[in-house]
Amino acid sequence: MFTGLIQAIGRIKKNNLGVVVDGCGSFAPLKLGDSISVDGVCLTVSELINDSFTANISEETLKRTNLAKKAHGNGYVNLEPALRLSDRLGGHIVSGHIDGLGEVVSIENLKNSWNLRVSWDDINYCRYMCDKASISLNGISLTIAEIYVDGCEFSVAVIPHTWSNTCLKFLKIGEKVNLEVDLMAKYAEKLLKVNNNDSFSKPSPIISSQWLNEQGWN
Repeated sequence: MFTGLIQAIGRIKKNNLGVVVDGCGSFAPLKLGDSISVDGVCLTVSELINDSFTANISEETLKRTNLAKKAHGNGYVNLEPALRLSDRLGGHIVSGHIDGLGEVVSIENLKNSWNLRVSWDDINYCRYMCDKASISLNGISLTIAEIYVDGCEFSVAVIPHTWSNTCLKFLKIGEKVNLEVDLMAKYAEKLLKVNNNDSFSKPSPIISSQWLNEQGWN
């Protein structure tokens, strides 16, 4: 688990078995098997090289995220080590499991912040968008400022500190970003769905004399 509070900017490049990620010095030392959020994607350290590490990437991760393109071009990535139980939860609970890609629609430099507007590639995730909810964008915990087109587009307000200390400052219009919706929204939806085959979701029987007789209580 992660908080979405970025601790370093690194770079990612391809190797024979996966990727090499540089720039982890600020939260070193790392250990084999550690989980690191790389642009919001939870990767496992498979080999250590000074302040860098190698990680394997599955086909599913390559399909759902922007890491393949970034690794091909030695791109910049946001880095965050896994949350410890003693840490403060300053952002929101981020699993590191990307739901899908979004596309940067516009970037507006305002007086006190940047307004970033993004559209979902997969419209199935539009239903999780609501004003002031949390979302992870390239691993950064952000608050949804406004939603448009039934949630298929949304905007986030980015303060100068976040803009300067993350890879957001390198974003361009049309670029793909990794998105993870709030876990709480997905769990709430799952629990609220009524499944007629699920005995736990069926209404409790009305206890009556007839019901007691049917159950063998004479």
